[in-house]
Amino acid sequence: MNWTRPTRLLLIISSLCLAALSSTVAQAQSMVSVKGSVLNMRDGPGTNSAVLWELRRGYPLQITQRKGGWLQVRDFEGDTGWVARSLTGNTPHHVVKSKLANVRSGPGTQHRVLGRLAYGDLLRTREKRANWVRVEPESGVSGWVSKGLLWGF
Repeated sequence: MNWTRPTRLLLIISSLCLAALSSTVAQAQSMVSVKGSVLNMRDGPGTNSAVLWELRRGYPLQITQRKGGWLQVRDFEGDTGWVARSLTGNTPHHVVKSKLANVRSGPGTQHRVLGRLAYGDLLRTREKRANWVRVEPESGVSGWVSKGLLWGF
């Protein structure tokens, strides 16, 4: 076919937008959280593999590989390991990835600060709006946090 330059450009831009959208959807679908009270992160896919560390309920993980009943996962710091698929769920959670994060009364910097969160705090995700996430920490004040300060679902 003999496409005009504007048509080719439009097709390229459309393809790039579609690729970016499918990548975002794939990442969202590749997240799991710890379903039980504690989950062992292992160095291989099996109960005979060494335990690297324990993760608590709700901790979000990104799936990087699947092998039988096991998932290779990555946490918010980039550490990887294996977890039993049966011990994971899809309840959305986030972890604070910045040194500090303000919890606000609404989704925007114009809303008042209700409290602060620290690096590594685990948060139950309640709602998302544009670049803001309404969260509920295990203890402390619930409210809205800028999505750029969080890692998770």
